[in-house]
Amino acid sequence: MKIELLSPAGDLEKLKIAFLYGADAVYIGGKNYSLRANANNFSLSEIREACSFAHKINKKVYLAINIIFHNEDIKGIKEYIKEVVQAGIDAFIVSEAFLIDYIVTNYPQVEVHVSTQNSITNYEAVNLLKEKKVKRVVLARELHKKEIKKIIDKTGLDIEIFIHGAMCTFYSGRCTLSNYQTNRDANRGGCSQVCRFMFEMENHNQPFTMALKDLNLSNKIKDMIAIGVKSLKIEGRMRSVYYLATVNMCYRQIIDGYINKSLTNKKLKELENSLKLVANRETSNHYFDHDESFQDHYYQGRTEFSNQDFLALVLNYNKKTKICTLTQRNYFRVGDEVEFFTPKHQIINYRIEEIYNEKNKKIEIANHPEEIIKLKIDIELEPYSMMRIKQNRRI
Repeated sequence: MKIELLSPAGDLEKLKIAFLYGADAVYIGGKNYSLRANANNFSLSEIREACSFAHKINKKVYLAINIIFHNEDIKGIKEYIKEVVQAGIDAFIVSEAFLIDYIVTNYPQVEVHVSTQNSITNYEAVNLLKEKKVKRVVLARELHKKEIKKIIDKTGLDIEIFIHGAMCTFYSGRCTLSNYQTNRDANRGGCSQVCRFMFEMENHNQPFTMALKDLNLSNKIKDMIAIGVKSLKIEGRMRSVYYLATVNMCYRQIIDGYINKSLTNKKLKELENSLKLVANRETSNHYFDHDESFQDHYYQGRTEFSNQDFLALVLNYNKKTKICTLTQRNYFRVGDEVEFFTPKHQIINYRIEEIYNEKNKKIEIANHPEEIIKLKIDIELEPYSMMRIKQNRRI
């Protein structure tokens, strides 16, 4: 059975990196109608380019039109749908019933996936959507694996679930905290994440937060395959290229390892550690295999550290001179022990002996973000390989 790994993509560069590191499909947002209004998002010409790139390598692009529509949002939506269908998208991720009927009737060649914004938690709702010719439902995050299995068994519809990333404290699509506290509509792309705010409590010295830990189901992939989940979804259209490369690479190896029976416990622990190190928040399995508890929340504050493991992104490699050109992302210097990881999932250890700047002048330290840097290395590194701090230094 083919298990889809579905990745976010906030812009064209992130889309390409998600595919190169293992995603089967990506979900993107346009300039309008998408829940990540603060992301760069895709213009119509960029959607065309994204679909062209994806289809050449047998991958797919899904477009989110998943805001909760008010009357003023409806204007122009039909024209926009026509344009993005012509641009080549493979599926719409929608939350509105009127869009389901309109797309199924007028563009049957494009799949309709119902968004987690609908908070679908039961099989009767899924069967109703199946009757409307919906191809897939993204279930609410607040479901136990037994509930997910029952939905799959009683509907036979393709089911997608979130496996990694940030969690809403409340049911997706049903929260108005942001609207009340900051006048930003959480269900039309403006969520200010009030649930992550720190609140003062009267007569208490300890601040209070409603924030949830992030979701991480890397140790539950085998269960998801067993119950018949078709698509495993990563959250994070606003995450970095380093985050997307790492998370897609790890989950690709976990999924493939389970399917071909090659995943050892040691390898799984290594991959789980990589996932842990790339994030700056604690994680939990949340609802998947237990009832929600205080251990899945922060409640009384949290500490988040900026991840500075990502040192540089490979731009190109000259086979003749064995010079690798990179763009610097975090501080490193001569003598540092680092490692590269590549779209082919190789891990290459390297000790920095010499550093050159864009003018081929030898320098001792790379400490200017986005500076063009050159290193001499005997192993050919393909574009979009990444240099990071050696992970065994942080275990």
